[in-house]
Amino acid sequence: MLQLQPPLPERFITDTPLNAARIQAAKETLGDRVFILGHHYQRDEVMCWADASGDSFRLSQLAQEHPEADYIVFCGVHFMAESADILTKDHQQVVLPDLRAGCTMADMADIDEVEEAWEAIAQVTDIDRVVPITYMNSTAAIKSFVGQQGGAVCTSSNARAVLEWAFQRGDQVLFFPDQHLGRNTGVAMGYSVDDMALWDPRQERGGLSEAAVKDSTFLLWKGFCSVHLRFTPQNLRNFRAEHPEATIIVHPECEHETVLLADAVGSTDAIIRYVEAQPTGAVIGIGTEVHLVSRLASQHPDKTIVCLDPDLCPCATMNRIDASHLAWVLEGLVEGRVENQISVDADTQVWAKVALNRMLEIV
Repeated sequence: MLQLQPPLPERFITDTPLNAARIQAAKETLGDRVFILGHHYQRDEVMCWADASGDSFRLSQLAQEHPEADYIVFCGVHFMAESADILTKDHQQVVLPDLRAGCTMADMADIDEVEEAWEAIAQVTDIDRVVPITYMNSTAAIKSFVGQQGGAVCTSSNARAVLEWAFQRGDQVLFFPDQHLGRNTGVAMGYSVDDMALWDPRQERGGLSEAAVKDSTFLLWKGFCSVHLRFTPQNLRNFRAEHPEATIIVHPECEHETVLLADAVGSTDAIIRYVEAQPTGAVIGIGTEVHLVSRLASQHPDKTIVCLDPDLCPCATMNRIDASHLAWVLEGLVEGRVENQISVDADTQVWAKVALNRMLEIV
């Protein structure tokens, strides 16, 4: 359960120019005892201090690869820090600089709703044929449920590989909480949207007939990313009209109609690689969080890199972590205080780790 974020001591707010020096001094004092992870969507003022950056998949691997660090400071959101706590050693402590950094998509599927859906599906079909797959953007409790029921976690980087794994074990998938990643990945695998049904947790039996529950290859949870839904087909048409020579890449959390109009679709890491592969002078429209787009534009001044939604604001929850909060938690570690520790209870950890390790073994 999320805790309330305590107010920062005044000096971290009024003396913000000193925060960089505070962070630098704390890192030098802590040395290898601290390892800072930064998600691609973080502010530049935070990312410049990260020891490693990546999307949720890469960061989940990195969390395991640094057992020497007593402290993992995770500049991301709550579910990512939970996953790091599950995957790291018992002596390691995971810290989230601002406890308000959650995820609205992850909140769209809670454990009670998922368990009720599972029971409802079991009432109309053989539940042994159904494999639950949860996106990384979900709580530890849901990851634990998936592990117990023979499923796995996926990210936008490896969703196809995980779904292929699932269909070796059953002939139907319950995919949550992001319907768009499930739909776009399924279509890329050769399935039709007619093979998919949308499960609405607020309706009886997901709002579906018994036949739809039995016959649909994909049962897609009615969840979404509010940032990626901002990229509409009209955004892409407007961009192409202004830049007919451009190419477009979007994140698979975008709606399917948007993906159909793009030249490429990929995770945050895939978007980075796509930009790097384009020639000098290329014009690239990108449909993902604006911090990453702006960073790519700065890193590649020989290319024109544009966010497809000109009015897009940063992800509100990712944006909560700033240099002030990072300086505060690092100074606390130097002084022997572990602020904002993210700790998953032992019972939940057992099966959540099974689900996460299945993902890591698949790819």
